[in-house]
Amino acid sequence: MSISSLFQFLIGFFLGIILFTAGIAGGAYFFLTQVSSNPPKPNFSEEKSSVEETPQSESANQTETTTATEETVKQTQETTTNETEDLPEGAYRGKVIWSTGLSLRAEPGIDSERIGGVGYNWEIIILGTSDDGGWQKIRIPSSGQEGWVKAGNIEKID
Repeated sequence: MSISSLFQFLIGFFLGIILFTAGIAGGAYFFLTQVSSNPPKPNFSEEKSSVEETPQSESANQTETTTATEETVKQTQETTTNETEDLPEGAYRGKVIWSTGLSLRAEPGIDSERIGGVGYNWEIIILGTSDDGGWQKIRIPSSGQEGWVKAGNIEKID
């Protein structure tokens, strides 16, 4: 075996290791960037607007968004005014503090049927607590829908 063939073997060996390492690093980078991104925000039926958006210019979309926001604020204020008088005895107002919102369930329990959802920072009415204290019965003022959510994810606002 001559020196030149030994030299060729060593160069080939190290180039193979470098290419193998680069492939592993590239695959790991791809995988980690896919895993590290946040999942899309869930869309609850209560959040969907009744107006379907069509592609328009940016300024028209901003005008529609501003108008929709103003209408939502007016509806919320009207609902808040109307609902203040309708609070049952022992009930109080609260807001959702869990950043991804809460699942609304038919009965208190993780295995119970999911009947809807409540978004982050939504104002709700807390009607009561389960016997074990792990679940709270709530009402969504805008729709009147009632259900159970996991306790500890709501902050009292009254």
